[in-house]
Amino acid sequence: MTTQQPRAFVMAHNSGQWSSEICDCGQDIPECCFAFWCFPCFACSTSRKHGQCLCLPMLDGFGAIPPITLAMRVSVRNRYGIQGTICNDCVYSTFCSICTWCQMSREMNIREQNVTLVQSRGK
Repeated sequence: MTTQQPRAFVMAHNSGQWSSEICDCGQDIPECCFAFWCFPCFACSTSRKHGQCLCLPMLDGFGAIPPITLAMRVSVRNRYGIQGTICNDCVYSTFCSICTWCQMSREMNIREQNVTLVQSRGK
């Protein structure tokens, strides 16, 4: 007679770090091409994938620092427990906007894949 059910545990991704660097666009060529050739559409698609308003990235045109890109990067970091600073987020959002959106999209794709459950068997 079993008195205790086996417990499942989740194999988590290396939390605390981005799964790819800011310039690792080669890891997902189709998304990189999509971002390069139609950046507004790509940003809107990525925003929707994150659960935000589809047209939210269109507000980035107002101001020296793109507020939506910055907010989305901070939100992605917070959602997945990725370490970083607002200063780095600001620099990447301002000077590497397309690469920042690509990195966020890659991160969501990797982190949102089906979770692997491993069951331990008790004796």
